[in-house]
Amino acid sequence: MSRARTTFSCSSCGAEFGKWYGRCPKCQEFSTVAESATVAKETGLKASSQGSAPRRPARRVSEIRDDEVGARLSTGIKEFDRVLGGGLVGGQVLLLSGEPGAGKSTLLLACANAVAAATRRPVLYVSGEESVQQIATRARRVGATSEHLYLADTNDLGEAIGHLDALGQDVALVIVDSVQTIASSDVDGRAGGVTQVMEVATALTRLAKARGIPFCLVGQVTKDSNVAGPRALEHVADTTLSMEGDRHTPLRLLRAVKNRFGPADEVACFEQTDDGLTEVVDPSGLFRGIRDQPVPGTCITVTAEGRRPMIAEMQALVSSTNAPNPRRGVSGLDSSRVSMLIAVTERVAGVRLHDMDVFAATVGGMRSNDPGSDLAVCLSIASAASGRPLPLDLAAIGEVSLSGDIRRVTMVGQRLREADRLGYRRILVPSGTREEVPLAGLKAQVIEVATIHRAITAVSTMVPDA
Repeated sequence: MSRARTTFSCSSCGAEFGKWYGRCPKCQEFSTVAESATVAKETGLKASSQGSAPRRPARRVSEIRDDEVGARLSTGIKEFDRVLGGGLVGGQVLLLSGEPGAGKSTLLLACANAVAAATRRPVLYVSGEESVQQIATRARRVGATSEHLYLADTNDLGEAIGHLDALGQDVALVIVDSVQTIASSDVDGRAGGVTQVMEVATALTRLAKARGIPFCLVGQVTKDSNVAGPRALEHVADTTLSMEGDRHTPLRLLRAVKNRFGPADEVACFEQTDDGLTEVVDPSGLFRGIRDQPVPGTCITVTAEGRRPMIAEMQALVSSTNAPNPRRGVSGLDSSRVSMLIAVTERVAGVRLHDMDVFAATVGGMRSNDPGSDLAVCLSIASAASGRPLPLDLAAIGEVSLSGDIRRVTMVGQRLREADRLGYRRILVPSGTREEVPLAGLKAQVIEVATIHRAITAVSTMVPDA
């Protein structure tokens, strides 16, 4: 097999070069030249319209039995299993992405230990970033000490496969940390480059399918927010998970981006501690402030993260300013959407904000793009502007349109039950919710409002300390 040649191409004009340029010599654009993947071709291989005999003939779908796939393999972490759809499938290739320090290696090390202890079969953890001594030190810290857990450190793909062959055919799970640090001798290019990453990922995928062993690949997020460089890597994997979290808070969210064997909109919560990652089964308490007296500028809502409803507190601060251009500060929310909600609150509800500094934020380091929190953001802004606090037992759910109408959102029933479970007795919802969702068994009073103006009028008549 001939070695593949590393090439560089311009994303603007498509020109190809043999080396990297900061400025394309052809179209003169800056930062458009990047490494492009090339496919290694076998010597003497020619394109032909004549087909060849397949190694395995095509089969009728009715002939394929469910037991051929095998039972799902539990990772030993309930939240992890829930995101996967019940566990790992034989031959599944899982890509776990995230920024450095998010907790990817810690989570997979705990998963490897749990699988090794439960199945009593070999689990191979291959690292291209740390030595086995460094991994062992971290493993002891998080309690990953199963005798069936094997550690290896290498940067060569052939050597990594050799470690797998040495353990035999009974391997339960293989983890490669990370795919950017492993290189193949069959292709040119540096480790972590587009050509090498695609070659390594493709080779490991073929190996996983052939032997029926689940593979977990770790991919670092690049500065362009791509996983391990090319987006094509996410198409190779069966399942792509994203580990998110703010380095200033211990909260970590594991989100399913793609999943061929389960839901693709699921999310799990973890808390990073000195002993590793701890599952957070009920994360609602992490995203709301606990206080005895109501304060202006705060409103509770119920967001939907995947299929899980979670309580969140929206906060706002409005202050007068003499500056010609008032400030608009946002934390944890989409800044353009908050700007729209500020304009709607002023135009439709009549709240004076054009000469005020307005700041909006979430609590607990949460990031929310859920439109169901729009109503809570508007109410918190109106509360901060008027200085009137909202009741502690009030929650607001609904999307706010440019016309000021409050629109329905998804998972309204689950959101209502979550708010009711946590003791909120007055819940503002869009009009028509009663017809859509059965309210039997709810202790809370469900109040339907059609516009943001009516919502602000409704809360202004409520007793704040009720």
